[in-house]
Amino acid sequence: MNRRNTKCWIPLLFLFGLVPFSSANVDPLAVHLKNLQWTPPGGGNGFPVGVQTSRVGVDPVTEGITYYALFPAGSHFDLHWHSHDEYVVVVAGELTIRLGEEDHELAVGSYVVIPGELNHSWAVPAGGEDAVILVRRAGPADFHFLDR
Repeated sequence: MNRRNTKCWIPLLFLFGLVPFSSANVDPLAVHLKNLQWTPPGGGNGFPVGVQTSRVGVDPVTEGITYYALFPAGSHFDLHWHSHDEYVVVVAGELTIRLGEEDHELAVGSYVVIPGELNHSWAVPAGGEDAVILVRRAGPADFHFLDR
């Protein structure tokens, strides 16, 4: 990555919360996708079947978690909402997110802000590669699935 590309990522890192605005009580952290420790595949009941996660940290003030989520090709996350805002970067694969009534095609490098209480869902194309996203939550995680 050249210096010009690095400058483009710095505002995104602050916005996403990966670089804290204050260094008080923050430990250094460097994470590489290939070294993540994934949970066993899970899912069902609205969650994508086969989904795996890898927690990176928890904000001590907001209790919002930062984690990676791996969605297998062909999987779907049912329509739901959260109480707190959610910030997402696509780090592998492609997927479609529905935000409210609008669909968005996402690829590596895409950034998404999901306001709290906004209905949304995810879908990964069948026959393609798995998708991996990096998620930061602005508060404790909760999932409210819409009646099907």
